[in-house]
Amino acid sequence: MARPVTNAAFEGLLLAAGYSNAHAAFARQLNRAGRDQGTWRYDAASVYWWLRGRRPGEHVQAAMAETLARKLDRPVAIAELGFGTVDSIGTCVYPATVDGAIDSAERIWATLTKHLNQQATGAFDTGQALQAALGWRYDLPDTSVSRNGRQQVTSTDVQSLYALADHFTDLDRRHGSGSPRTRSLMADFLVRQVTLMLHGTYTEAVGRDLMRAAATLCGQLAFMSYDAGDHASAQRHLTVALRLAKAADDRLYGAHLLANLATQAVHLGYSRDAALLAEAAIDGAGRAPASVLARLHATAATAYGQSGERRACQLALARAERALDRTGVDPGPRWVAYFSPAHLAGAALRCLGDLHLYSQALRHAPDALTLASANTRTRALHTALVALTHARAGDTDAACTWGQKLAQHTAGIQSARVQQRVHELTATLSAQQASPQVNEVLHTLAAMPAAR
Repeated sequence: MARPVTNAAFEGLLLAAGYSNAHAAFARQLNRAGRDQGTWRYDAASVYWWLRGRRPGEHVQAAMAETLARKLDRPVAIAELGFGTVDSIGTCVYPATVDGAIDSAERIWATLTKHLNQQATGAFDTGQALQAALGWRYDLPDTSVSRNGRQQVTSTDVQSLYALADHFTDLDRRHGSGSPRTRSLMADFLVRQVTLMLHGTYTEAVGRDLMRAAATLCGQLAFMSYDAGDHASAQRHLTVALRLAKAADDRLYGAHLLANLATQAVHLGYSRDAALLAEAAIDGAGRAPASVLARLHATAATAYGQSGERRACQLALARAERALDRTGVDPGPRWVAYFSPAHLAGAALRCLGDLHLYSQALRHAPDALTLASANTRTRALHTALVALTHARAGDTDAACTWGQKLAQHTAGIQSARVQQRVHELTATLSAQQASPQVNEVLHTLAAMPAAR
Protein backbone atom coordinates (compact mmCIF):
# COMPACT_ATOMS: atom_id res chain seq x y z
CA MET A 1 0.00 0.00 0.00
CA ALA A 2 1.45 3.37 -1.06
CA ARG A 3 2.19 5.93 1.63
CA PRO A 4 0.27 9.23 1.45
CA VAL A 5 1.89 12.21 -0.27
CA THR A 6 3.13 14.79 2.23
CA ASN A 7 4.64 17.35 -0.17
CA ALA A 8 1.57 18.75 -1.94
CA ALA A 9 3.53 21.65 -3.44
CA PHE A 10 5.94 19.37 -5.27
CA GLU A 11 3.07 17.12 -6.36
CA GLY A 12 1.27 20.15 -7.83
CA LEU A 13 4.32 21.23 -9.81
CA LEU A 14 4.78 17.73 -11.24
CA LEU A 15 1.12 17.68 -12.25
CA ALA A 16 1.33 21.10 -13.92
CA ALA A 17 4.49 20.08 -15.79
CA GLY A 18 2.96 16.84 -17.07
CA TYR A 19 5.02 14.56 -14.83
CA SER A 20 2.19 13.38 -12.57
CA ASN A 21 2.24 9.88 -14.07
CA ALA A 22 5.74 10.11 -15.50
CA HIS A 23 8.04 10.15 -12.48
CA ALA A 24 10.72 8.17 -14.30
CA ALA A 25 10.76 10.76 -17.12
CA PHE A 26 11.16 13.57 -14.58
CA ALA A 27 14.04 11.69 -12.94
CA ARG A 28 15.80 11.27 -16.31
CA GLN A 29 15.47 14.98 -17.05
CA LEU A 30 16.77 15.75 -13.58
CA ASN A 31 19.79 13.50 -14.09
CA ARG A 32 20.58 15.37 -17.32
CA ALA A 33 20.19 18.76 -15.62
CA GLY A 34 22.65 17.69 -12.93
CA ARG A 35 25.30 16.14 -15.14
CA ASP A 36 27.81 18.84 -14.13
CA GLN A 37 27.54 17.52 -10.57
CA GLY A 38 28.46 13.98 -11.61
CA THR A 39 26.54 10.86 -12.53
CA TRP A 40 23.15 11.05 -10.81
CA ARG A 41 21.01 7.91 -10.69
CA TYR A 42 17.65 9.25 -9.56
CA ASP A 43 14.63 7.24 -10.72
CA ALA A 44 10.88 6.96 -10.15
CA ALA A 45 11.49 5.60 -6.65
CA SER A 46 13.44 8.75 -5.79
CA VAL A 47 10.48 10.90 -6.86
CA TYR A 48 8.15 8.68 -4.81
CA TRP A 49 10.13 9.38 -1.63
CA TRP A 50 10.55 13.10 -2.36
CA LEU A 51 6.77 13.33 -2.48
CA ARG A 52 6.63 11.62 0.92
CA GLY A 53 8.99 13.65 3.04
CA ARG A 54 12.54 13.01 1.93
CA ARG A 55 14.47 16.18 1.20
CA PRO A 56 17.10 16.31 -1.57
CA GLY A 57 20.22 18.44 -1.31
CA GLU A 58 20.26 22.10 -2.27
CA HIS A 59 22.00 21.44 -5.59
CA VAL A 60 19.40 18.78 -6.49
CA GLN A 61 16.59 21.17 -5.67
CA ALA A 62 18.18 23.76 -7.96
CA ALA A 63 18.22 21.19 -10.79
CA MET A 64 14.58 20.31 -10.04
CA ALA A 65 13.56 23.95 -10.32
CA GLU A 66 15.46 24.26 -13.61
CA THR A 67 13.82 21.11 -15.03
CA LEU A 68 10.32 22.21 -14.05
CA ALA A 69 10.91 25.76 -15.30
CA ARG A 70 11.67 24.45 -18.80
CA LYS A 71 8.41 22.48 -18.90
CA LEU A 72 6.27 25.22 -17.37
CA ASP A 73 7.92 27.99 -19.40
CA ARG A 74 8.26 30.18 -16.32
CA PRO A 75 10.79 30.62 -13.49
CA VAL A 76 10.39 28.18 -10.61
CA ALA A 77 11.78 29.23 -7.24
CA ILE A 78 13.33 26.56 -5.01
CA ALA A 79 10.95 27.64 -2.25
CA GLU A 80 8.03 26.52 -4.46
CA LEU A 81 9.21 22.91 -4.31
CA GLY A 82 7.87 22.51 -0.78
CA PHE A 83 10.94 20.97 0.82
CA GLY A 84 11.38 23.77 3.34
CA THR A 85 14.67 25.18 4.52
CA VAL A 86 17.65 23.42 6.00
CA ASP A 87 16.68 24.88 9.38
CA SER A 88 13.34 23.05 9.28
CA ILE A 89 14.83 19.57 9.01
CA GLY A 90 13.96 17.19 11.82
CA THR A 91 15.37 13.73 12.37
CA CYS A 92 17.08 12.38 9.26
CA VAL A 93 15.22 9.58 7.51
CA TYR A 94 17.29 6.58 6.43
CA PRO A 95 18.13 7.30 2.76
CA ALA A 96 16.83 4.84 0.19
CA THR A 97 19.70 5.29 -2.31
CA VAL A 98 23.41 6.09 -2.41
CA ASP A 99 22.67 9.46 -4.03
CA GLY A 100 20.16 10.10 -1.25
CA ALA A 101 22.82 9.29 1.34
CA ILE A 102 25.28 11.70 -0.27
CA ASP A 103 22.63 14.42 -0.41
CA SER A 104 21.71 13.85 3.24
CA ALA A 105 25.36 13.89 4.31
CA GLU A 106 25.97 17.18 2.52
CA ARG A 107 22.87 18.68 4.10
CA ILE A 108 23.51 17.69 7.72
CA TRP A 109 27.20 18.67 7.56
CA ALA A 110 26.32 22.09 6.19
CA THR A 111 23.62 22.50 8.86
CA LEU A 112 26.09 21.66 11.63
CA THR A 113 28.63 24.23 10.45
CA LYS A 114 25.96 26.94 10.47
CA HIS A 115 24.30 26.19 13.79
CA LEU A 116 26.97 24.55 15.95
CA ASN A 117 27.14 27.39 18.48
CA GLN A 118 23.38 27.46 18.99
CA GLN A 119 21.62 25.63 21.80
CA ALA A 120 21.02 22.01 20.81
CA THR A 121 17.42 21.36 19.79
CA GLY A 122 15.41 18.33 18.76
CA ALA A 123 14.87 14.96 20.36
CA PHE A 124 15.96 11.41 19.72
CA ASP A 125 13.32 9.64 17.59
CA THR A 126 13.09 5.95 18.50
CA GLY A 127 10.74 5.22 15.60
CA GLN A 128 13.19 6.57 13.04
CA ALA A 129 16.03 4.72 14.75
CA LEU A 130 14.22 1.40 14.38
CA GLN A 131 13.32 2.23 10.77
CA ALA A 132 17.01 2.90 10.06
CA ALA A 133 17.88 -0.47 11.57
CA LEU A 134 15.34 -2.20 9.32
CA GLY A 135 16.58 -0.38 6.24
CA TRP A 136 20.19 -1.24 6.96
CA ARG A 137 19.41 -4.87 7.70
CA TYR A 138 16.94 -5.71 4.95
CA ASP A 139 17.28 -3.27 2.03
CA LEU A 140 18.97 -4.78 -1.01
CA PRO A 141 22.70 -4.05 -1.38
CA ASP A 142 23.80 -1.33 -3.79
CA THR A 143 24.82 -2.81 -7.12
CA SER A 144 27.21 0.04 -7.94
CA VAL A 145 28.65 3.16 -6.31
CA SER A 146 31.08 4.30 -9.03
CA ARG A 147 30.58 7.83 -10.28
CA ASN A 148 31.75 10.27 -12.96
CA GLY A 149 32.06 13.78 -11.53
CA ARG A 150 34.34 16.76 -11.52
CA GLN A 151 37.19 15.59 -9.27
CA GLN A 152 39.19 12.38 -9.64
CA VAL A 153 39.33 10.46 -6.36
CA THR A 154 42.10 7.92 -5.78
CA SER A 155 42.81 5.30 -3.15
CA THR A 156 45.49 7.58 -1.69
CA ASP A 157 42.90 10.33 -1.25
CA VAL A 158 40.65 7.94 0.66
CA GLN A 159 43.46 6.76 2.94
CA SER A 160 44.05 10.36 4.01
CA LEU A 161 40.47 10.45 5.29
CA TYR A 162 41.10 7.48 7.58
CA ALA A 163 44.15 9.24 9.01
CA LEU A 164 42.03 12.30 9.72
CA ALA A 165 39.32 10.20 11.36
CA ASP A 166 41.96 8.68 13.66
CA HIS A 167 43.11 12.18 14.62
CA PHE A 168 39.63 13.38 15.54
CA THR A 169 38.89 10.15 17.42
CA ASP A 170 42.00 10.66 19.54
CA LEU A 171 41.05 14.28 20.32
CA ASP A 172 37.56 13.17 21.30
CA ARG A 173 38.76 10.42 23.65
CA ARG A 174 41.27 12.68 25.36
CA HIS A 175 39.23 15.86 25.76
CA GLY A 176 35.56 15.08 25.13
CA SER A 177 33.26 16.89 22.73
CA GLY A 178 31.48 19.40 24.96
CA SER A 179 33.33 22.25 23.28
CA PRO A 180 32.06 22.93 19.75
CA ARG A 181 35.51 23.80 18.39
CA THR A 182 36.60 20.27 17.40
CA ARG A 183 33.21 19.43 15.91
CA SER A 184 33.26 22.72 14.01
CA LEU A 185 36.64 21.89 12.47
CA MET A 186 35.48 18.42 11.50
CA ALA A 187 32.16 19.54 10.03
CA ASP A 188 33.89 22.26 8.02
CA PHE A 189 36.33 19.72 6.57
CA LEU A 190 33.50 17.38 5.65
CA VAL A 191 31.67 20.18 3.81
CA ARG A 192 34.74 21.53 2.01
CA GLN A 193 36.53 18.30 1.13
CA VAL A 194 34.57 15.09 1.66
CA THR A 195 31.42 16.39 -0.07
CA LEU A 196 33.50 17.21 -3.16
CA MET A 197 35.03 13.74 -3.11
CA LEU A 198 31.62 12.05 -2.82
CA HIS A 199 30.50 14.01 -5.91
CA GLY A 200 33.74 13.19 -7.75
CA THR A 201 34.91 10.49 -10.16
CA TYR A 202 35.86 7.11 -8.74
CA THR A 203 35.93 3.43 -9.62
CA GLU A 204 33.81 0.81 -7.94
CA ALA A 205 36.61 -0.28 -5.58
CA VAL A 206 37.62 3.26 -4.66
CA GLY A 207 33.95 4.22 -4.30
CA ARG A 208 33.27 1.45 -1.77
CA ASP A 209 36.30 2.51 0.25
CA LEU A 210 35.29 6.18 0.00
CA MET A 211 31.82 5.34 1.34
CA ARG A 212 33.44 3.48 4.23
CA ALA A 213 35.74 6.42 5.01
CA ALA A 214 32.84 8.87 4.82
CA ALA A 215 30.82 6.60 7.13
CA THR A 216 33.75 6.55 9.56
CA LEU A 217 34.00 10.35 9.65
CA CYS A 218 30.23 10.81 9.83
CA GLY A 219 29.99 8.20 12.59
CA GLN A 220 32.74 9.91 14.57
CA LEU A 221 30.98 13.26 14.26
CA ALA A 222 27.80 11.54 15.44
CA PHE A 223 29.52 10.20 18.53
CA MET A 224 30.99 13.61 19.27
CA SER A 225 27.54 15.20 19.01
CA TYR A 226 26.19 12.52 21.35
CA ASP A 227 28.94 13.24 23.88
CA ALA A 228 28.11 16.95 23.64
CA GLY A 229 24.43 16.29 24.35
CA ASP A 230 23.22 17.23 20.85
CA HIS A 231 21.13 14.10 20.43
CA ALA A 232 19.12 15.07 17.35
CA SER A 233 22.29 15.86 15.42
CA ALA A 234 23.92 12.67 16.69
CA GLN A 235 21.00 10.58 15.43
CA ARG A 236 20.98 12.29 12.02
CA HIS A 237 24.70 11.64 11.58
CA LEU A 238 24.44 8.02 12.74
CA THR A 239 21.56 7.40 10.33
CA VAL A 240 23.51 8.76 7.36
CA ALA A 241 26.70 6.98 8.44
CA LEU A 242 24.73 3.72 8.61
CA ARG A 243 23.55 4.21 5.02
CA LEU A 244 27.08 5.05 3.83
CA ALA A 245 28.36 1.89 5.53
CA LYS A 246 25.76 -0.11 3.61
CA ALA A 247 26.93 1.53 0.37
CA ALA A 248 30.45 0.46 1.33
CA ASP A 249 29.15 -3.10 1.76
CA ASP A 250 30.71 -3.13 5.24
CA ARG A 251 28.22 -4.95 7.46
CA LEU A 252 30.60 -5.04 10.45
CA TYR A 253 31.06 -1.29 10.59
CA GLY A 254 27.33 -0.87 10.02
CA ALA A 255 26.67 -3.11 13.02
CA HIS A 256 29.07 -0.99 15.07
CA LEU A 257 27.19 2.18 14.10
CA LEU A 258 23.87 0.58 14.95
CA ALA A 259 25.29 -0.38 18.35
CA ASN A 260 26.28 3.27 18.83
CA LEU A 261 22.66 4.19 18.12
CA ALA A 262 21.64 1.65 20.77
CA THR A 263 24.14 3.18 23.21
CA GLN A 264 22.60 6.60 22.65
CA ALA A 265 19.14 5.14 23.27
CA VAL A 266 20.35 3.62 26.56
CA HIS A 267 21.80 6.97 27.60
CA LEU A 268 18.41 8.59 27.02
CA GLY A 269 16.47 5.87 28.84
CA TYR A 270 14.94 4.07 25.84
CA SER A 271 16.11 0.67 27.04
CA ARG A 272 13.61 -1.54 25.18
CA ASP A 273 14.31 0.19 21.87
CA ALA A 274 18.03 0.02 22.61
CA ALA A 275 17.79 -3.73 23.07
CA LEU A 276 16.06 -4.08 19.69
CA LEU A 277 18.77 -1.98 18.02
CA ALA A 278 21.56 -3.98 19.67
CA GLU A 279 20.02 -7.31 18.66
CA ALA A 280 19.58 -6.02 15.08
CA ALA A 281 23.29 -5.13 15.08
CA ILE A 282 24.24 -8.61 16.32
CA ASP A 283 21.98 -10.27 13.74
CA GLY A 284 23.29 -8.08 10.91
CA ALA A 285 26.93 -8.65 11.83
CA GLY A 286 26.52 -12.39 11.23
CA ARG A 287 29.69 -14.49 11.65
CA ALA A 288 31.70 -11.53 12.91
CA PRO A 289 35.18 -11.45 14.46
CA ALA A 290 35.23 -12.07 18.19
CA SER A 291 36.18 -8.47 19.04
CA VAL A 292 33.18 -7.11 17.15
CA LEU A 293 30.84 -9.60 18.83
CA ALA A 294 32.22 -8.67 22.26
CA ARG A 295 31.46 -5.02 21.63
CA LEU A 296 27.95 -5.76 20.32
CA HIS A 297 26.95 -8.13 23.12
CA ALA A 298 28.25 -5.64 25.72
CA THR A 299 25.90 -3.02 24.26
CA ALA A 300 22.99 -5.47 24.44
CA ALA A 301 23.84 -6.17 28.08
CA THR A 302 23.62 -2.48 29.03
CA ALA A 303 20.22 -2.24 27.34
CA TYR A 304 18.88 -5.31 29.12
CA GLY A 305 20.33 -4.16 32.44
CA GLN A 306 18.58 -0.81 32.20
CA SER A 307 15.27 -2.47 31.31
CA GLY A 308 15.56 -4.82 34.30
CA GLU A 309 15.83 -8.03 32.28
CA ARG A 310 18.33 -9.82 34.50
CA ARG A 311 18.61 -13.12 32.63
CA ALA A 312 19.00 -11.51 29.20
CA CYS A 313 21.57 -9.09 30.62
CA GLN A 314 23.69 -11.79 32.23
CA LEU A 315 23.49 -13.94 29.11
CA ALA A 316 24.67 -11.03 26.94
CA LEU A 317 27.52 -10.33 29.37
CA ALA A 318 28.61 -13.96 29.28
CA ARG A 319 28.61 -13.94 25.48
CA ALA A 320 30.66 -10.74 25.45
CA GLU A 321 33.19 -12.22 27.88
CA ARG A 322 33.56 -15.42 25.84
CA ALA A 323 34.02 -13.41 22.65
CA LEU A 324 36.62 -11.14 24.26
CA ASP A 325 38.59 -14.19 25.36
CA ARG A 326 38.92 -15.15 21.68
CA THR A 327 40.18 -11.78 20.42
CA GLY A 328 43.83 -12.87 20.47
CA VAL A 329 43.06 -15.38 17.74
CA ASP A 330 40.59 -13.17 15.89
CA PRO A 331 41.49 -9.45 16.40
CA GLY A 332 38.98 -8.07 13.88
CA PRO A 333 39.02 -4.74 12.01
CA ARG A 334 41.23 -1.92 13.27
CA TRP A 335 38.35 0.34 14.35
CA VAL A 336 37.27 -2.10 17.08
CA ALA A 337 40.74 -2.26 18.64
CA TYR A 338 39.63 0.35 21.20
CA PHE A 339 37.26 -2.15 22.86
CA SER A 340 39.30 -3.60 25.70
CA PRO A 341 38.60 -5.69 28.82
CA ALA A 342 38.23 -2.34 30.63
CA HIS A 343 35.39 -1.32 28.33
CA LEU A 344 33.60 -4.61 28.91
CA ALA A 345 34.16 -4.25 32.67
CA GLY A 346 32.63 -0.78 32.49
CA ALA A 347 29.58 -2.19 30.73
CA ALA A 348 29.28 -4.92 33.37
CA LEU A 349 29.64 -2.37 36.17
CA ARG A 350 26.84 -0.30 34.69
CA CYS A 351 24.29 -2.98 33.81
CA LEU A 352 24.74 -4.99 37.03
CA GLY A 353 24.37 -1.76 38.97
CA ASP A 354 21.15 -1.02 37.08
CA LEU A 355 19.94 -4.45 38.24
CA HIS A 356 20.81 -3.45 41.85
CA LEU A 357 23.44 -6.21 42.00
CA TYR A 358 25.94 -3.81 43.53
CA SER A 359 28.39 -6.33 44.96
CA GLN A 360 28.64 -8.13 41.63
CA ALA A 361 28.97 -4.83 39.81
CA LEU A 362 31.83 -3.57 41.99
CA ARG A 363 33.88 -6.70 41.33
CA HIS A 364 34.41 -5.25 37.86
CA ALA A 365 35.61 -1.85 39.14
CA PRO A 366 39.39 -2.57 39.10
CA ASP A 367 39.27 -3.88 35.52
CA ALA A 368 37.07 -0.96 34.42
CA LEU A 369 39.84 1.46 35.42
CA THR A 370 42.69 -0.45 33.74
CA LEU A 371 42.61 1.82 30.71
CA ALA A 372 45.17 3.12 28.25
CA SER A 373 46.34 6.66 29.00
CA ALA A 374 44.59 8.03 25.90
CA ASN A 375 41.16 7.01 27.25
CA THR A 376 40.86 10.07 29.48
CA ARG A 377 37.11 10.52 29.12
CA THR A 378 36.36 6.82 29.62
CA ARG A 379 38.44 6.88 32.80
CA ALA A 380 36.33 9.77 34.09
CA LEU A 381 33.09 8.01 33.12
CA HIS A 382 34.13 4.76 34.80
CA THR A 383 35.40 6.56 37.93
CA ALA A 384 32.04 8.33 38.22
CA LEU A 385 30.27 5.00 37.77
CA VAL A 386 32.32 3.38 40.55
CA ALA A 387 31.51 6.27 42.90
CA LEU A 388 27.83 6.16 41.97
CA THR A 389 27.60 2.40 42.47
CA HIS A 390 29.15 2.70 45.96
CA ALA A 391 26.70 5.50 46.78
CA ARG A 392 23.69 3.47 45.63
CA ALA A 393 24.96 0.49 47.58
CA GLY A 394 24.99 2.65 50.73
CA ASP A 395 28.77 2.84 51.14
CA THR A 396 29.04 6.60 51.58
CA ASP A 397 32.71 6.59 52.61
CA ALA A 398 33.79 4.76 49.47
CA ALA A 399 31.54 6.96 47.31
CA CYS A 400 33.20 10.08 48.74
CA THR A 401 36.68 8.68 48.16
CA TRP A 402 35.87 7.93 44.53
CA GLY A 403 34.07 11.27 44.19
CA GLN A 404 37.29 13.10 45.07
CA LYS A 405 39.17 10.99 42.51
CA LEU A 406 36.53 11.86 39.94
CA ALA A 407 37.19 15.57 40.40
CA GLN A 408 40.85 14.92 39.57
CA HIS A 409 40.08 12.82 36.48
CA THR A 410 37.72 15.33 34.88
CA ALA A 411 40.26 18.15 34.52
CA GLY A 412 40.39 19.30 30.89
CA ILE A 413 37.41 17.15 29.80
CA GLN A 414 34.32 18.72 28.29
CA SER A 415 31.63 16.09 28.02
CA ALA A 416 27.89 16.20 28.66
CA ARG A 417 28.00 12.49 29.49
CA VAL A 418 30.61 13.01 32.21
CA GLN A 419 28.62 15.95 33.50
CA GLN A 420 25.49 13.79 33.71
CA ARG A 421 27.33 11.14 35.72
CA VAL A 422 28.50 13.89 38.10
CA HIS A 423 24.90 15.11 38.49
CA GLU A 424 23.72 11.56 39.22
CA LEU A 425 26.39 11.17 41.89
CA THR A 426 25.64 14.50 43.57
CA ALA A 427 21.90 13.76 43.53
CA THR A 428 22.50 10.40 45.22
CA LEU A 429 24.88 11.85 47.85
CA SER A 430 22.80 14.95 48.58
CA ALA A 431 20.59 13.00 51.01
CA GLN A 432 23.70 12.67 53.21
CA GLN A 433 24.94 16.25 52.86
CA ALA A 434 24.80 16.80 56.62
CA SER A 435 27.94 14.67 56.77
CA PRO A 436 31.09 16.87 56.58
CA GLN A 437 32.76 14.33 54.27
CA VAL A 438 29.80 14.29 51.87
CA ASN A 439 29.46 18.07 52.02
CA GLU A 440 33.12 18.47 51.06
CA VAL A 441 32.74 16.16 48.07
CA LEU A 442 29.58 17.95 46.95
CA HIS A 443 31.38 21.30 47.06
CA THR A 444 34.30 19.85 45.11
CA LEU A 445 32.02 18.42 42.42
CA ALA A 446 29.98 21.64 42.23
CA ALA A 447 33.17 23.57 41.49
CA MET A 448 33.88 21.46 38.40
CA PRO A 449 33.45 23.33 35.07
CA ALA A 450 30.29 22.71 33.06
CA ALA A 451 30.41 20.38 30.07
CA ARG A 452 29.53 23.02 27.52
